[in-house]
Amino acid sequence: MAFKSHLETAWEMTLEFIAPLIIITLVMFAIWIVSFGILTPVTLAGYTQSLLKMLREGRDPRVKDLFSRMDLFLPLLGFGILTIIAVTVGFVFLVLPGILIGFFILFICLYMIPLMTDKELGLFEAIKESYAMGVSKGSVTEHIVVVAIYLGITAIGSSVFIGALFTQPLATIFLLSVYSERVK
Repeated sequence: MAFKSHLETAWEMTLEFIAPLIIITLVMFAIWIVSFGILTPVTLAGYTQSLLKMLREGRDPRVKDLFSRMDLFLPLLGFGILTIIAVTVGFVFLVLPGILIGFFILFICLYMIPLMTDKELGLFEAIKESYAMGVSKGSVTEHIVVVAIYLGITAIGSSVFIGALFTQPLATIFLLSVYSERVK
């Protein structure tokens, strides 16, 4: 896999659509805060679909796209609650199990939201296909590198709020570029 090519694509698309990306990302973060996280999964699904259309069709991301996947609200909310419970139980035992559970869920479900928005898969089918795309069909080493790059970009930006406005779109576009290659 050409990681350099995916990073270049993500960088170029981020620079080309910088203003709409900052606006949609800022609005998405504001919605997360105002809704106390309840709308996080469903707006992330709309955000992902909007950036996927930007990547494929070259269209500007729009704020109204954040609510375009409200049909996924209940499945994603349920998945989010179960994830939070699993990670919290892991943290209760010790910090390390909580971290490992979180990484395991990210590793398995990395392509879940793009599959749900792009291929219209249900929650369980998307988890199963995401696992297959990352582990069964592809190289596990490549998948580990994709997860590491995605987490690295996101972690760098998350250290400062302003940084997250730039790195969240960059990381998501990188992930969607890899996803688009693997779906073919």
